[in-house]
Amino acid sequence: MKKAIGTIHLWLGLISGLVVFIISITGCIYAFEEELKAWAYKGRETVEVPDGGNKKSLTELLSIAQRLSGEDHPIQNITVSTIPNQSYSFRPDQIRNSNAYTHFGEIVYQHKFYLNPYTGGLIKDENTKYEFFTLVLRLHRNLLLNRSVGKMIIGISVILFVILLISGIVLWWPKNKNATKQRFWFRWKDTTQWKRKNYDLHNVLGFYSLFILLPIALTGLVFSFDWFDDSVQWVVNGGKRSPKAEPLYSNSVHIDLLPPLDQILFEVTGSSPEARTFSIRLPDKPGGVVSISAQTSGIRYTREFYQFDQYSGEQLSSTGFEEKTSGEKLRAMNYDIHVGSILGFSGKLLAFFASLISAGLPVTGFLIWIGRKKKEKNKLQNRKKLHGLNSKSRIGSHSKTAKPYYPKSEKPDESIESVSDDYLRS
Repeated sequence: MKKAIGTIHLWLGLISGLVVFIISITGCIYAFEEELKAWAYKGRETVEVPDGGNKKSLTELLSIAQRLSGEDHPIQNITVSTIPNQSYSFRPDQIRNSNAYTHFGEIVYQHKFYLNPYTGGLIKDENTKYEFFTLVLRLHRNLLLNRSVGKMIIGISVILFVILLISGIVLWWPKNKNATKQRFWFRWKDTTQWKRKNYDLHNVLGFYSLFILLPIALTGLVFSFDWFDDSVQWVVNGGKRSPKAEPLYSNSVHIDLLPPLDQILFEVTGSSPEARTFSIRLPDKPGGVVSISAQTSGIRYTREFYQFDQYSGEQLSSTGFEEKTSGEKLRAMNYDIHVGSILGFSGKLLAFFASLISAGLPVTGFLIWIGRKKKEKNKLQNRKKLHGLNSKSRIGSHSKTAKPYYPKSEKPDESIESVSDDYLRS
């Protein structure tokens, strides 16, 4: 049984190894996206607070950003920070060519404008298509390929990775008490060969990281496949689907009015006074609504969501975490579980090191496979030499049959444990 599982483990690892390595390395980086951006992009994300500290109206800042982007690229997303020394960002909708094969061909236009909220001055016109963290995220989610194709490759590779984690724990399971000692920690000596060390790195670190990597992988599948997302919510809801929200519309009677953004921002600030940032999505249709999410900390699942009539500024809905179904709550927590932020900074550290180990598993596993292939090749050559010696010894002999001679240490052994130990002794 273990031999069959070992074969499955081997081939699934060879098939998905490169993709798992890429996902893991990019996951290490993106786990600390917020902290890294605050350090690397300090020049564009922070401003000097003038005496008096009076910010321009959001409507005026939107007008400035719209002039910068041009009439062909209407602003659709605004990020407003309540921290005094933080800039505001304005993003037009990206233009995509869905028939392109790569990220660089698919994204035709994607910019972000950072403005000083006190002066209205442009701080940075960011071509987000080539921005470092965007590339890391796209590499993580779709290998910088066309989104539909890359997303499928990533999703299938993650499914294989989940199977590898489960089969890995089966192969890791010690067959006796003596073998258990070398499964939980490294017992290296000065004379320990690198093959033994590589084998232990794969097994010991793989075992401890399993408990973190499995939730990370499963939450990754939620992003990759709608059917998996719906299935998880269905199970958590006790066999019921999460209700879909009815679409809301603005009253087009007042279609000639400009969006009362400042009134809306004032109202939502009063509803979420502790919010650190407000992410505003402007409507792209006459009947659309202004959608706002209010985030109070680095944890995303606690965000509150609001919808407003784009003409009258009337609040149409508000949804907090507590109003969600059990399935919706788990879905809201999915990102925070995936990057470890559900446990704060320590959780991000755990996710970082687990992902780092995950990147090493295909490497150490590949080295184990290469070592075994080399050992099998050497065995075959030795057997051929021995067979030749036995054939010569039978010349002139009256014996009709003779069994080839094998040294005891080289007799074939089909068990997984013996194969592993034989590899390590070479």
